[in-house]
Amino acid sequence: MTTKTLTSHQEPHLERQLSNRHIQLIAIGGAIGTGLFMGSGKTISAAGPSVIFVYMIIGFMLFFVMRAMGELLLSNLNYKSFSDFAADLLGPWAGFFTGWTYWFCWVITGIADVIAIAGYSKELWPGLPLWIPGLATVAILLLLNLVTVKAFGETEFWFALIKIIAIAALIIVGMFMIFTGFQSDAGPATFSNLWSHGGFFPNEFMGFVAGFQIAVFAFVGIELVGTTAAEAKDPEKNLPKAINSIPIRVLLFYVGALIILMSVTPWTQFQAGHSPFIAMFSLAGLGAAATVVNLVVLSSAMSSANSGIYSTSRMVYGLAQEGDAPSVFSRLSSRKVPQNALFLSCVLLLSGVILMYAGSDIGKAFDMVTTVSAVCFVFVWSIILASYLAFRRRRPQLHEASKYRMPGGVPMVWVVFAFFAFVLWALTTQPDTLLALLVTPVWFILLGAAWLVLRRRPAHLARYATFQAELAGDMEPGSAVTRELGDVKK
Repeated sequence: MTTKTLTSHQEPHLERQLSNRHIQLIAIGGAIGTGLFMGSGKTISAAGPSVIFVYMIIGFMLFFVMRAMGELLLSNLNYKSFSDFAADLLGPWAGFFTGWTYWFCWVITGIADVIAIAGYSKELWPGLPLWIPGLATVAILLLLNLVTVKAFGETEFWFALIKIIAIAALIIVGMFMIFTGFQSDAGPATFSNLWSHGGFFPNEFMGFVAGFQIAVFAFVGIELVGTTAAEAKDPEKNLPKAINSIPIRVLLFYVGALIILMSVTPWTQFQAGHSPFIAMFSLAGLGAAATVVNLVVLSSAMSSANSGIYSTSRMVYGLAQEGDAPSVFSRLSSRKVPQNALFLSCVLLLSGVILMYAGSDIGKAFDMVTTVSAVCFVFVWSIILASYLAFRRRRPQLHEASKYRMPGGVPMVWVVFAFFAFVLWALTTQPDTLLALLVTPVWFILLGAAWLVLRRRPAHLARYATFQAELAGDMEPGSAVTRELGDVKK
């Protein structure tokens, strides 16, 4: 099977404009989600210091998902995203379910981000109507994404850099407070705060389990680097580099930041709905810094929403090319951007504003949509692993030839599956997350009904045949033969 890149002179196509620094920072930005800034207060209050192990375990497991994804994407550079290899290895149903569920995941996550942005805007500008920051966010991100993919990469580069600087500043300030014996109403800043308030597992095993419910959402977007595959320069070099650095990111940005937070202030002082990052800078007497961190949290939510708009538009574009979405979404602008798919994503993000007005509690709205999103992301990650199992079974020669094999192989896949089963069980232990878990199957029922209607249509079958031919390298995207097959569907 050829590994040539997608090239076409007949029709506009996605271009490889994302450089190494873009890919690296997109990967970091994906690993540092809004869940860390906004959701860590609830996670710490539920699990106590054991939250450190929660983040380490989730990061460890998801690293293997990313390695499996990396091996599959690099086995054929004609794969534009993981929905492509799912469709190729598991069948067209898998591409349909994965693509649309991933799209749904990011729409839900984007809605959560709009809610978070509105919530923090209210902190900065009391009395500001909630619809103004929500609408402004969607408008700004739409304009940024309509330009070129390089503009998206540049925007995400700076958003991610802001997050990195904020966390680094928190760690440095926190270390200074600890080593200078800083005193507050809650007591001295010391590493002993990690174990002197009931030990590492103060709420016992079920408290530890509760930490997984919220923490999983903090990692959504970690697979975002997989949706950049079709637009990454030198993917064989840049994708492995971005994936391999995931463990370091988790240790530094999650574990390091949480250790500092719970050392400066005992875990008993943290509350759900309040950002511990802002609280620590306020405690240090750095009122201006606390305001700056508020702005950083806003930029973090903007970054996540930006990633969501990018990934949903590319996923719908890929689905349309495979015949799993209306063909209007397969069109690119003269700037090589799927603008129709972008418009669709942005219109749906505006439902976040409606959701805020429907309920009085922003925190509850955020928790509800993040749980639904986390469940759907677990499904997508599971499909990536299932595709890897099919790859090992059907194409052993490509696995043997791979320079970027998944460590642990098939046995490790089953370990991660067992972990995902544990996460789903954890979501049943609390009333709010259980409700969201029970609502989520409605999405899959709707998808199943749509698939039963779509799968036998001649248009879908013709376009899927074209998709398979392109993957095999028999024809170029946008070539004359491809267009003729496209005419058949019409």
